Amino acid sequence: MPAAATETPVLNIGEAAARSGVSAKMVRHYESLGLLPQVRRTDSGYRQYGEREVHMLRFIRRSRDLGFGMAEIAELLKLWQNRRRNSASVKRIALEHVADLERRIAEMTAMKQTLQRLASCCHGDERPDCPILDDLGQLGR
Repeated sequence: MPAAATETPVLNIGEAAARSGVSAKMVRHYESLGLLPQVRRTDSGYRQYGEREVHMLRFIRRSRDLGFGMAEIAELLKLWQNRRRNSASVKRIALEHVADLERRIAEMTAMKQTLQRLASCCHGDERPDCPILDDLGQLGR
């Protein structure tokens, strides 16, 4: 008897990875972290995924693309799956992440400015003296 059109297709890990844009290695990693629930396995031990898991993997990938950490993604996944969620909780996580990104951008901007300043002081010629190495070698910084 043919499978009903409404049944979820059964995908192996490679197919689920390809459909979600996540590598098979990361699929296993997300399972080990509990971000993705344990899936059915065949008698020979192969994982079987459906559209629900692929959708979750896409959610995780998009969250990673936005720079969320694994703990934040776990919390966002729980909120995403809870239809009674409070959107204030989601917004709080997003705004905390924005604040973290702003802090990291400021740190990286300062690093960039320092390196540009040091590079502009370096002659970059055959001489051995180099203000970049002098700065890196200073104690107490």
